[in-house]
Amino acid sequence: MAELKARLQADLTASIKNRETVRAGALRMTLAAITTEEVSGKAARELSDDEVLKVITREVKKRREAAEAFAGAGRAEQAELEQSESTVLEAYLPAQLDDAELSALVDAAVAEVAGQSGEQPGQRQMGQVMKLVNAKVAGRAEGGRVAAAVKAKLA
Repeated sequence: MAELKARLQADLTASIKNRETVRAGALRMTLAAITTEEVSGKAARELSDDEVLKVITREVKKRREAAEAFAGAGRAEQAELEQSESTVLEAYLPAQLDDAELSALVDAAVAEVAGQSGEQPGQRQMGQVMKLVNAKVAGRAEGGRVAAAVKAKLA
C-alpha cells in the first residue's frame, strides 16, 4: 500500500476517535476519491504516492473552488467549511514553491529548450517548456501558476 494512503487512513481513524468532524470528513472524501481512481479503468490497481498526491491536489482545488462559489453566493458558513477542509488536505501536500524558485525553474527550462533548438523559445515552444517545468515542479505549484510564469517568460 502506498505510504501516503496508509497515512491518510491512519489519520482518518485518529480524527474519528478524537471527534474531529471537519478533518474526518475531508479525509474520508479524499480516500473515496483515491479508491475511485484505483478502480477506474480496465483493472483495479494500487496508486503510487505520486498518484495519490495528484488526487489530493485535485481535491484541494475542488475545495477552494467550492469555497469561492459559496462565498460568492453569500453562504459564508459553507465557504468556511470548504476552506477548512482545504487546509486539512494541504498539510499532506509538499511545500509550495515561492515565486523566486518557480521563476528559476522556468528560466532553466527555457534555457534547456533554447539549447535544443538553437534559438530563443517563443510562445510556440510553450508546450515543451511546460513539460520540462511540470516534471521539476511535481505538485509543488498549481498548474495555472506555472503556466502564467512560463507565458510571462516567453512573452
